[in-house]
Amino acid sequence: MKRKNADGVGDYDDAFSPVPAASGFRTILSLATQLNMFTDHVDISQAFVQGELLPGDGHNGNVYISAPPGYEEDPLNVYLLLKPLYGMPSAARAWQISMSAFLQREGYETVGFERSMWKVTIDGHHILLGAHIDDFVLACTNRQVLDTFCKRLLDTFDGTYEGPIEHYLGCEIARDLVAGTTQLSQPYYAEEVWRTFGFWENLPRVTPMKPNT
Repeated sequence: MKRKNADGVGDYDDAFSPVPAASGFRTILSLATQLNMFTDHVDISQAFVQGELLPGDGHNGNVYISAPPGYEEDPLNVYLLLKPLYGMPSAARAWQISMSAFLQREGYETVGFERSMWKVTIDGHHILLGAHIDDFVLACTNRQVLDTFCKRLLDTFDGTYEGPIEHYLGCEIARDLVAGTTQLSQPYYAEEVWRTFGFWENLPRVTPMKPNT
């Protein structure tokens, strides 16, 4: 399925959902550490099917599919989609637009050139939000304001509140609110790389070089 705009030109360049740069994620945690913010993690379940079909999708705005696996194929009938499906070129884009529309209704605005980092001020308290497609990291100085927004988010989209952020995008996050510190590490990712390339069983060396090189 190739989407086209009103001029009949394919727009695959927009068939995506932007994600924050790694530095953006670290910036949120850095600001949260400096300002003693609470940091939460929200995961949206099956995000792509919670978006709205884009106006240019399919034929005259309608997308039809044959019977999905497990259902008897009927050559005389097709199914009309009401929501995007995983595998559709525009599914990620549709989710991004639906999610962005919700945040804009909540008063959020994007941060600089980052289209997936957002900020808002509610009752004098700032909320910072980074959205890696369906994984949200949120930071706010006020616990009640943050809890209230998380509830509205999960009332709008099906998902789960994962609590204070501990794991995000392969990173482990250890925060000490009393000491005012945040530590990032990637032990599981490092182990996966070592195992993938067959180095996990190797004995460590202080100087991993042949002597007298």
